[in-house]
Amino acid sequence: MTTSSHSIEQAGQHHPLWLDNFIASYQQLSIDNLHLLDNVYHADVIFIDPIQALQGRDALRDYFDHLYSNLSLCRFRIEQVIVEGDQAAIYWQMRFCHPKLNKGNIIELDGSSQLQGIDDKVVYHRDFVDLGAMLYEHLPFIGKLIAFIKKRAARHD
Repeated sequence: MTTSSHSIEQAGQHHPLWLDNFIASYQQLSIDNLHLLDNVYHADVIFIDPIQALQGRDALRDYFDHLYSNLSLCRFRIEQVIVEGDQAAIYWQMRFCHPKLNKGNIIELDGSSQLQGIDDKVVYHRDFVDLGAMLYEHLPFIGKLIAFIKKRAARHD
């Protein structure tokens, strides 16, 4: 098993090609270069996140087109990579801006991805992320309600 902190400069060190491609592509991914997904994912990739599960690179590209179309900023920073054979766990931070969330200000979110690759492509990608911290807590009414509930839950009476 290999464990390392990763930056784009370290992407070529001791990792399978599919993982290096994934790291390099995600750290530069934006609405203007979603074609990079074609270099990362196998045609029959399985992708799962807290919102939905889908299969196929074309379906994934459509999903990302939709997600990125409303963002003014979306950047990933890879924090840590753990590799075991053809699988990897990636720990990352995402910074994004959406005009209807958090008053259009930057939201920072920590998450992780479970990946499996073959040759130079990712064939399985599952994201683990707190959907509340990503979305619900930043909606005007629901966000205040969630903050109230969290405050009450944390209170030690």
